[in-house]
Amino acid sequence: MDYGKFKYEAAQKARDARRNQANTVLKEIRFRLKIDDHDYETKKGHVERFLNGGDKVKVMIMFRGREQSRPEMGIRLLQRLAEDVSELATVESAPRQDGRNMVMVLAPTRKKSDAKNEQRKRREAERAAKRDRKAERSAKESKVKADEAELA
Repeated sequence: MDYGKFKYEAAQKARDARRNQANTVLKEIRFRLKIDDHDYETKKGHVERFLNGGDKVKVMIMFRGREQSRPEMGIRLLQRLAEDVSELATVESAPRQDGRNMVMVLAPTRKKSDAKNEQRKRREAERAAKRDRKAERSAKESKVKADEAELA
């Protein structure tokens, strides 16, 4: 085997290994205990987006003043969130009080590398569709110009 060819194939393998390697990032989202329904849905959407991207999510509830005497309400809110995103994530660390905050960590059910590969395939499919539309448009325009030249 040629040394250049060997070197090239080794570089290809290394590049593919780097492409499939993905570092999971710990994203953080903060809630307040008295959160409105719409605000909750918005933040839940952010959590779902992070989990779909393959990142872990640290959910934090901030207690202020007398809210600190009601940790069971914080646990209830975190359990509700965990149930709402149960198809995307599992609870990695249960809710625990940490001073004025209550923290829970959610881990995605699918790997980040799988999410990146799916995202890459979707992007390539969109680019191919865009190229096809552009080719159709240019073919149509050239046909119209040919018809105009024929009439003239």
